[in-house]
Amino acid sequence: MAIAFFGVLGVLAAAGHLPILYYYGYLAASVIAFMLYRADKSAAEAGRWRISESTLHLASLMGGWPGALIAQYHFRHKTRKRPFRFTYWVTVVMNCGALAWFMVPQAKPIAAEVLRQFAG
Repeated sequence: MAIAFFGVLGVLAAAGHLPILYYYGYLAASVIAFMLYRADKSAAEAGRWRISESTLHLASLMGGWPGALIAQYHFRHKTRKRPFRFTYWVTVVMNCGALAWFMVPQAKPIAAEVLRQFAG
């Protein structure tokens, strides 16, 4: 899924529908998220101070979710905790919704309605 997402971003950027900075921003955020997961896994194995789950989720929300997804499976880290996985996927949906909000004019009314429903 992460590779497909980058493929779609690359095609959109090449076609001029997405600023190339978005592609590089997602790439940078993904590398950071990957490194955070690697550090947390290493700390867990060594019994050292851990990176908070909220920090991992924030990295995903800020666009690092593709790197986080790859890291979860590569390091076999955070793949069994259901509450963590649920929140992770919520961050993915929120991030992709934000991307649609900024990039697809037709999605703005839909995203606004979803946010209104979510906010209560």
